Amino acid sequence: MGFFGFGSAPTACALIFAMILALHGPCFALPEAPGEAKELYIVYLGERQHEDADLVTASHHTMLATVLGSEELASESIVYSYKHGFSGFSAMLTESQARNIRGLPGVASVWMNQMHNVVTTRSWDFMGLPYNQTNGLLAHAKMGEGIIIGVIDSGIWPESPSFDDTGYALPAAKWKGICQSGMSFRAKSCNRKIIGARWYADDFNKSQLEAAGEFLSPRDFDGHGTHVASTAAGSVVRNVSFYGLASGIAQGGAPKAHIAVYKACWSIGCSEATIFKAIDDAIHDGVDVLSLSILSPTGHTPAFHAVMKGIPVIYAAGNDGPYTQTVNSVAPWLLTVAASTMDRLFPTVVTLGDGQTLVGQSLFVGTRKANQFHTLKLYYNDMCNLTIANSTDVKGNIILCFNLNAIFTTTQLVELATALVKSGGKGFIFTQRSSDRLATWQFQALTIPIVSVDLEVAFRIHQYFSTTQSPLVKVSPSQTTTGRGIPAPKMAAFSSRGPSFIYPTVLKPDVAAPGVNILAAAPQGHQWLAHVSGIVALLKSLHPDWSPAALKSAIMTTAHITDNNGLPLVADATPNKIADPFDYGAGFVNPTKASDPGLIYDIDPLDYQMLFNCMIGSNTNRSCTAIESSLFDLNLPSIAIPNLKTSQTISRTVTNVGQPDVVYKAFLQPPAGIDMLVKPKMLVFDKNTRSQCFKVTFKARQKFQGDYTFGSLAWHDGSSHWVRIPIAIRAVIEDFYSTVS
Repeated sequence: MGFFGFGSAPTACALIFAMILALHGPCFALPEAPGEAKELYIVYLGERQHEDADLVTASHHTMLATVLGSEELASESIVYSYKHGFSGFSAMLTESQARNIRGLPGVASVWMNQMHNVVTTRSWDFMGLPYNQTNGLLAHAKMGEGIIIGVIDSGIWPESPSFDDTGYALPAAKWKGICQSGMSFRAKSCNRKIIGARWYADDFNKSQLEAAGEFLSPRDFDGHGTHVASTAAGSVVRNVSFYGLASGIAQGGAPKAHIAVYKACWSIGCSEATIFKAIDDAIHDGVDVLSLSILSPTGHTPAFHAVMKGIPVIYAAGNDGPYTQTVNSVAPWLLTVAASTMDRLFPTVVTLGDGQTLVGQSLFVGTRKANQFHTLKLYYNDMCNLTIANSTDVKGNIILCFNLNAIFTTTQLVELATALVKSGGKGFIFTQRSSDRLATWQFQALTIPIVSVDLEVAFRIHQYFSTTQSPLVKVSPSQTTTGRGIPAPKMAAFSSRGPSFIYPTVLKPDVAAPGVNILAAAPQGHQWLAHVSGIVALLKSLHPDWSPAALKSAIMTTAHITDNNGLPLVADATPNKIADPFDYGAGFVNPTKASDPGLIYDIDPLDYQMLFNCMIGSNTNRSCTAIESSLFDLNLPSIAIPNLKTSQTISRTVTNVGQPDVVYKAFLQPPAGIDMLVKPKMLVFDKNTRSQCFKVTFKARQKFQGDYTFGSLAWHDGSSHWVRIPIAIRAVIEDFYSTVS
């Protein structure tokens, strides 16, 4: 986030601004330079200085009037006023006007608005939460009944069976939200499941949105928000499938939770100013959990205020993997989720004219077009383009694109598949290194087989093609395969990796959850974040007094780092590798274990405050470098040391949330090349001692410019509780050096 500038900490200044305006009038205003364009700027003021939201808005108008010259011009300029969870506004300003506002009393930061991108039949069974569980977490948490999950995304399709409200009670009296109507969405579109819906388009060209087919209402256009909402809290829906594939029972993580929808994302992206307004409204409305499947380097500023008010905020880590330093939403107060696979594949048999049978991956369900031989056409590398796809050579044939040079991008695949369908092609087979993006392109063309194969399979097809005068090929309908024979979970290739380049002393991502080929209300991919939002809702239902940090700790310390066969988790990449904490954080979520973690690493939200002030540029009392160094001792359920020269001692405190009289012993797995010592090695808890502090000292065995190595620290009570945190250490000689070659 590129901040426009820094200012003093927020203060109550409405009266000061009024006096300035009365004394100086329009003469104090900064005139617009000739030809200077206006852009949307966000003016962040920090905590509210009034309990009355109307007074907060009035102070925004008064402040802006000191720069623009009048309250009328200020009112015309302001697009959104943020007045519930925090104070600030977004307004159309010139660069010089924005610079002038930056210097006003009470302004924490000013920056130009940015656009951000958005990033379940078997998944809940895979995580041990089947809907018919009679004595497990779902039953104990009453399926999340009464919890309100706020989903900030692209809207919702309310007619989906996932949002049926049969048997639901009214939301708690604290709920203050509304059901905002609009195009193809009436107030009656809400019910006791979808208890609130808002939409935001004031900073968009509404005519352009309509021309693109968008609904100017909370109704979902592309299905992303619908899928997120149903994955997190969809009602139980029986006998669902994707045209016969992935059949079973669809449910959300918290099937009885309420859903509040905030449509801040459109086909052209998600405006930061709009996201601010959505979070502000969600805090006001009374949500219990906030889910944002929206990319942001640190996480959006208002999310901090939500956490300060006890609302856990869950973000996706991103989909820029498998490269390092790509993880998003790295602020320590957020729960950042990486994406994994689950134990389900869709094998698709490709049969050659000579009888050879080969297997790829697809979601081909067009049975009328299946099992028919067609002529095979082969194209190499750059020959696979839209020119070929649109040529007469395609009609009636199945095309193989044998690409040795690069991975097809999602956009290329969608364009090629669409063009082949339009040109009368009978199938599209293409080479693809593991990218775990099957659903992304598959939904573009369901009428013909579109099959991804690895290079070995492609080479065998190539050999057949090269030695046959009239090569033929047919594709059979895809099948669904599940179970322990499919090693899972694996970290998805597209899932963004750590370490964080912003806060390297904060290990990110935090945890992993299923995010590949998830079937929910709208069948499209990558809903790992939504799974964790549902889990948080269940845990909050069981433990309403737990802080966001405690909920995050419970999920992290109980996560597992082995797959369904007891082997180490693998990360899909090029090539595949044994996964580490920069891939999965603390590990793969285990909802049942998280409901009874034994110990938690809790954090007073005020402990985040100084770092937050540095992040937004409003810290005036201490060096931000010193504050960021103090992150070592922030009570996180993880440890990351990016610059270990000789030794470093870290402090942590754990709180017992299990049986009162218990003794925990430390179990260490030191990172390679690092000596590790814990004091004390035993933690004794009783009725009078609920919290215990311990220290961990790390020493590098030799001086060298190393790479990260990984370990863990676990506390075990001799029974069912293993409270484990991940550790990442990098030994160095110099403070600053380059790892780029």
